[in-house]
Amino acid sequence: MAIEPRSRAALVGRNGAGKSTLMKIVMGLVEPDAGDRSIQAGTRFAYVPQEPLITGDTLLDYAASGAAEPWTAEAWLTTFGLDPAKPAVNLSGGETRRAALAKAFAEEPDLLLLDEPTNHLDILAIELLETELLSARFAVLVVSHDRAFLNRVTDTCHWLEGRRVRTLDKGFDAFDDWAAKVMEEEAESLRRLTKKIEAETYTFYRSITAQRTRNEGRARALMAMRADRAERVRDLPRELNLGVDSGALSGKLVADVKGVSKAFGDRTVIKPFTTRILRGDRLAIVGPNGAGKTTLVKILLGELAPDAGTVRLGANLEPVYLDQSREGLKSDMTLWDALTPGGGDSILVRGHSKHVAAYAKDFLFQEAQLRQPISTLSGGERNRLLLARALAKPANLLVLDEPTNDLDMDTLDKLEELLEAYDGTLILVSHDRDFVDRLATSTIAMNGRGDIVETPGGWTDFIRQNPDFLTPPQSSPNGGGEPRSGGGGAPQTPPAPKKASKLSYKDARRLEELEKLLADLPAQIAKHDSVLADPDLYARDPAAFDRAMTAAAKARSDLESAELEWLELEEKRENLVG
Repeated sequence: MAIEPRSRAALVGRNGAGKSTLMKIVMGLVEPDAGDRSIQAGTRFAYVPQEPLITGDTLLDYAASGAAEPWTAEAWLTTFGLDPAKPAVNLSGGETRRAALAKAFAEEPDLLLLDEPTNHLDILAIELLETELLSARFAVLVVSHDRAFLNRVTDTCHWLEGRRVRTLDKGFDAFDDWAAKVMEEEAESLRRLTKKIEAETYTFYRSITAQRTRNEGRARALMAMRADRAERVRDLPRELNLGVDSGALSGKLVADVKGVSKAFGDRTVIKPFTTRILRGDRLAIVGPNGAGKTTLVKILLGELAPDAGTVRLGANLEPVYLDQSREGLKSDMTLWDALTPGGGDSILVRGHSKHVAAYAKDFLFQEAQLRQPISTLSGGERNRLLLARALAKPANLLVLDEPTNDLDMDTLDKLEELLEAYDGTLILVSHDRDFVDRLATSTIAMNGRGDIVETPGGWTDFIRQNPDFLTPPQSSPNGGGEPRSGGGGAPQTPPAPKKASKLSYKDARRLEELEKLLADLPAQIAKHDSVLADPDLYARDPAAFDRAMTAAAKARSDLESAELEWLELEEKRENLVG
């Protein structure tokens, strides 16, 4: 592998393939067992690891602790949006990452090595990093799972797969097609080798002619072919086995949010916001760190009360929430304990009992890892563990808060395939623009000043329709903190006079009746289900069982019809109000 001056190379590979080890060998931090490492004299390195350790009293102390001059360190901290005088303790994940990047840039290296640099960065910080890397005069070797980031900044790809490094002299946007072709060629080569071994084995052991002429050279050749095949098979990647159960069908309405707002002290996080989430929606929530995305998620789930407005949750919701903070995972807890919090050696996976070792294997964990503390797991392994815990439970509402952090691209592809086929409702909080584009049917954006907009589609659709929404106030083209209108400042047409401003008496009365039904029917369904939960009911009283089944089915049908009618009348009322 060679790294040219001013090249911007991606180092791609699965979790555990050895990417971090290879980067440390490049830097000279780890001695290779064999081979040569040669560098130009005087080459300066800077390295940002996956989990930077921030030291010193202030961020400036930390950023200037290497080879950087204090004024250069201060300038780069400011560029990455940090106060140089800020104490170097109690930092968020995003602040830690930006401080480490500022320190690395300030050292003015010849080669900058970045290990998952976009983890914990918001979209604005990622775009800033892209801009700085594109204008940099040094070479870059970067490990990242962020496709949009790699597509923009790289001009070379090094692929570490099966303990071998293959190089593509093109940017990451050409990687997928190239890698697929390489894998196809190697699979065909393995198939031909297997057929050759089968034929040679038959000839060697069964042919009378071969028995007469058998020699040790031929035996060694056969053993060498077998060893070659064993080596190739050993290096075939194991496949992640993901699955999700959407559980019982939720109501058509998942959440109806009207005019909710939230403030913490003097800071308004959410200005009055209205939306409606229906069964099967795939909603992405994007915005800068600290904009209030997690706060909005908790309001949507009913876990946090808004200061104003209302949230109506639908019937039969079974939510599962994967939290980015990895709450519930203690460093001294073993992987076994994390998967079986109630003890024992099995886990209930989507309604079926499965041995913990077998389930862990589905997520690429070795049996030897089950008794190791979680502190020994890599970031990607910890995130896979969170997915394993979350996906074991049936869920018709899946809430994923930064699920892509530390995951390799193969795992991301598997997760995308799983979520694309998922027939429940998905709420996704992510800074991964490509991930959002592939999955979201609508995107809610928060700019950190309380403003919220919702647009159909993913990140690309949102940014095309709202190009200045996330721009900080001081650099906003319209000179203020408020988002520009979708018309880009064009004169607004006066609204047409309204023929009516409220529902008719009949519709208003029906809306009240429907709201009462929506409150009562879930309780009726629960009552019928409790009767049907008796395992001996059918044997004891078949007629009562049939009555309960019929009543439960009718209540569910009535709830579905009431929800649809309520949605139509609500939309009509909102259109009349304007």
